[in-house]
Amino acid sequence: MNHLQSWPEPVVRVQALSESGLTKIPDRYIKPATDRPSPKNLDDTHINIPVIDLQNLLSNNQTLQYDTLSLISSACKEWGFFQVVNHGVSHELMKQARETWREFFDQPLDLKQKYANSPSTYEGYGSRLGVDKGAKLDWSDYFFLHYMPASLRNQSKWPAVPQSCRKLIAAYGEETVKLCEKLMKVLSINLGLGQDHLQNAFGGTQDIGACLRVNFYPRCPQPDLTLGLSPHSDPGGMTLLLPDENVSGLQVRKGNEWVTVKPVPNAFIVNVGDQIQVLSNAIYKSVEHRVIVNAVKDRVSLALFYNPKSDLLIQPIKELVTKDRPALYQPMTYDEYRLYIRTNGPCGKAQVESLKHR
Repeated sequence: MNHLQSWPEPVVRVQALSESGLTKIPDRYIKPATDRPSPKNLDDTHINIPVIDLQNLLSNNQTLQYDTLSLISSACKEWGFFQVVNHGVSHELMKQARETWREFFDQPLDLKQKYANSPSTYEGYGSRLGVDKGAKLDWSDYFFLHYMPASLRNQSKWPAVPQSCRKLIAAYGEETVKLCEKLMKVLSINLGLGQDHLQNAFGGTQDIGACLRVNFYPRCPQPDLTLGLSPHSDPGGMTLLLPDENVSGLQVRKGNEWVTVKPVPNAFIVNVGDQIQVLSNAIYKSVEHRVIVNAVKDRVSLALFYNPKSDLLIQPIKELVTKDRPALYQPMTYDEYRLYIRTNGPCGKAQVESLKHR
C-alpha cells in the first residue's frame, strides 16, 4: 500500500464548508440524479431492520437460546443487518464515547489538522475515501484508528483532546471487541460449525484486526443532492455501529429500495462484512448501505470494524463447500482486499462480486 502516499488534490474539510454558511454545495459533492436520496426512501416509518435482545443467549432456557440464535440467523440471511440490545456494553461508556468524539470534531480546525491522514494507512483525520483525482466526494469527515492487533495500536495517533479521549477509546475498543467475539460464536454455531470455527478462520482472537472509524456528517444545505457516504458493503468481517442517538441517517438496501434504519436506544447496529460473506460461501451476505445527511443537524456515529488477520488467506470454509454448493469465491488476503476501497472509494458490491469464480 506504500504507493498510496498522498491525496491527489488538497483535502477540503466538509465541516468547514458547512460552517461557512454556504447555501449551495460545491459540484464535487452533487451525486448523479440516479444516486440521490429519494423522498420516498427518506421517511418510511413502517419498516426497520430486526432488533434482537441478546440477554436470552445466556438463559438456562434452551428454547429462549434457540429462538435468539434463530433470529440472528434469519437477520444475517435476509437483511445482513440487525440491532442488538442487552449486549453487555455499558450504556454510560457508549454515551461518553459519542460525546467525546463530538467534542473532538468541535475543536478548532488547526488542532484537528495535526491528525490529518494520508491514503497509505488512512489513520487519522480524513475527509475522503479513494484517490481518484476529480472524483465525486461524500458529505462527511471522519477519524480512523487501529485498535487491534496490539502491534498497530499507536495511541500517539489518537486525539489527545479532549483529555478523556485516549482512555475512552481504549475502554470502548476493549468492550466492543468482546461483543464482536460473542457474535462470532453465534454466527459460527448458526452456520453449523463449532462455536470457535469462524473466529479461527479469522486467525484467532489475538491477531484479528479491529479499527474504529468515527464519522462526522455535518448539516448540509442541500441534503437531497448528496450523500454522507456512498453505497457500499463493508470490506471487513463484521461492523458494530454506534449510531447517533438523535438523527437517523443510515440506509440499508432491501431489494430495490433503501430502508432508513431507526436506531433503538442503547443498541448497536451489527452488519455482516464481505469477509464473512466469503467465508460462509454466501450463506450470509454483506448488504449495500449508504448514509443520508440532514439540513439542520450534524450527526456522529462510531463504526468498529472487526476484521480477519490481514495476511491470512480468506476463502470459503471447506465444511460449507459441497458438490451442490461449490466454492463461490477465489482466495485473497484481507490486506489485498481492502486495497480496493482505499484506492477506489465506495463502489457498491462490485468488490466482493469480482472475487467470484467465472
